Amino acid sequence: MKHVVTGILLAGLFFSSFESTSVAGEFNPVLDIGDKAPAWKKLPGVDGKEHSLEDLKKNEVVVVFFTCNSCPYAVDYEDRVLAFAKKHSGKDSKVGLVAINVNLVEEDLPPAMKKKVEEKGFKFPYLFDESQQIAKDFGAGFTPEFFVLNKDRKVVYMGAFDDSPNADKVKTQHVENAVAAALAGKSPAVIETVPIGCRIRIERRRRKRTE
Repeated sequence: MKHVVTGILLAGLFFSSFESTSVAGEFNPVLDIGDKAPAWKKLPGVDGKEHSLEDLKKNEVVVVFFTCNSCPYAVDYEDRVLAFAKKHSGKDSKVGLVAINVNLVEEDLPPAMKKKVEEKGFKFPYLFDESQQIAKDFGAGFTPEFFVLNKDRKVVYMGAFDDSPNADKVKTQHVENAVAAALAGKSPAVIETVPIGCRIRIERRRRKRTE
């Protein structure tokens, strides 16, 4: 994959920018393992409804992932995420899955998100945060980037979905393993990895100059 090396370089540049400051996690600038997950409230979904973390209270484990339509990495992972969602689907499922997009470019806005859901058949909420605040609260910097929350809604894993952007070379299913551990009330063997993907496009606001 041509974009694999680029993604690794981007990830390195992103995390190196925090080397001189206090970093919460090994690879996350905001959250550490064991932290309470930020709670989103009334984020609009492509289903026309508003969604909150509280809506998933029946699920013992929640997987939150930041994604978008325009990133080739995010697109590459769609089928893997869909297979994960199918495995853990069902009325009595103990695992909840939610996707969040915060990019503000045209190809990632709600109309395009709705088209993506129709094309791929997402059976999980796909939410949009125009303020981009939820990505900042999670310390999410890439698409895709995953967070596994236990029944107390504490972060038990964050990072990549698995150990290779190339589906044919995957050996370790990080998110799947973290979910299994959380369901068993345990900590996963791997708790944090470097998320490899496209940078989330956080809008930079220029400060007004004062005379």
